[in-house]
Amino acid sequence: MTFYTRSLAGVRRAGAIAAVMTAAIGLGLAPEAHAATDTATLPLGDDGLAETRSSQTLSHGVTLTRIVRGTDPAAADQINTTTRGPWVVNVLTIDPKTTRGHLAATYGPDLAEVEKTTDLVRAAGALVGVNASFFTFTASAQYPGDPVGLGVFGGKLLSEPTGDPAEANLVVDARSNKVLMGRLRWTGTVQNTRTKVSLPLEFINHPPVVPAGCGDLAQQTQCTLPGDVVRFTPEFAEATPSGAGVEVVLDAQGCVVRTSTTRGTTLSREQTSLQATGRDSVALLAVAKGCLKQTTTVLDEAGKKLRLHAGMFAVNGRYRLLADGRIVVPAGSDSFFARNPRTIAGTTVDGKIVLATLDGRMTTSVGTTMDETAAVAAALGLHDAINLDGGGSTAMSVEGALVNQPSGGTERAVGDALVFVDSRFTGR
Repeated sequence: MTFYTRSLAGVRRAGAIAAVMTAAIGLGLAPEAHAATDTATLPLGDDGLAETRSSQTLSHGVTLTRIVRGTDPAAADQINTTTRGPWVVNVLTIDPKTTRGHLAATYGPDLAEVEKTTDLVRAAGALVGVNASFFTFTASAQYPGDPVGLGVFGGKLLSEPTGDPAEANLVVDARSNKVLMGRLRWTGTVQNTRTKVSLPLEFINHPPVVPAGCGDLAQQTQCTLPGDVVRFTPEFAEATPSGAGVEVVLDAQGCVVRTSTTRGTTLSREQTSLQATGRDSVALLAVAKGCLKQTTTVLDEAGKKLRLHAGMFAVNGRYRLLADGRIVVPAGSDSFFARNPRTIAGTTVDGKIVLATLDGRMTTSVGTTMDETAAVAAALGLHDAINLDGGGSTAMSVEGALVNQPSGGTERAVGDALVFVDSRFTGR
């Protein structure tokens, strides 16, 4: 999908919005401030805590609301236990019925790199955006942006959903701004078009694991451990992962261009490759002759095939917060379920899309537990919602300017972002 850069004036206006909203919090005031009369206060902490809300209309059908609950900073050693807050919540509300744009997901120059949310919003020519998927981060110095779960961009399945029951997915149809949430599944196969022999695909754009003792080709021939079969696309990185195993490069028609008994190559925009390790290396060499048919199928929670098209995007989260108006967060006691910064996405009964950040791990905003996060989502009027990547990744940007306060003091580079592209400015 091609995006267009917005004017410098737009970025300056966004910076002004961020500065005004931040100053308002420091003074206990806000532009267009109003008491929460028609909306229930947030179900956080003690009853009767002071709560202020300030709103800005960013574009037709797009509003930014900042909610501050509690006034006094928390003691540093009481961030996880205080009932007095404070909490700072930023809420983007998008009304597809009146807006002139669309929601999408985007990443940096390639899938495996990381970029700041503000940079992703700016590069996309977007009005607003938040960080989105969980990603490899510190687990891979070479490919830190690799999504840990589903990733669909412009209708292309670039990362498969995992079998982890914690994974929750958000799918957006940019043509209609319809949103689907749930736990998606997938299947993938590679089949020789002449012999009909096939192999299962295990991953898309994830470095394969080399089983111990299955390094070079001679060892792979004797290897009894299966290894991985992985499909790589040009979007992944400048080059495919290198190492022991085999790699088969295919042209746009799926026909074999070259075969190598080691992994690591550069793909042209029309090519894909298949990598295999362990005993799967021998199996791939046997299948990869002539032309191959690659088939991937994504299924929704009901088992219905999800038909991908150029206007479809999807990101991964961890745990559904709300389903059909019901809180569905499971019980948990590890640090993930404790108070942290959060990024959430959801929809209302009447079809509005809501993206929200909840700052945390600071004396000025303590963050929320998973139970508190679900309660906030419900109080914001959401009918369905999921928990996106949070912690130090939590970020919200308006026209490339940061409007929340990251817990680490500076904005973290992330794998991808959900962005709203305003058609009035981009012409799309």
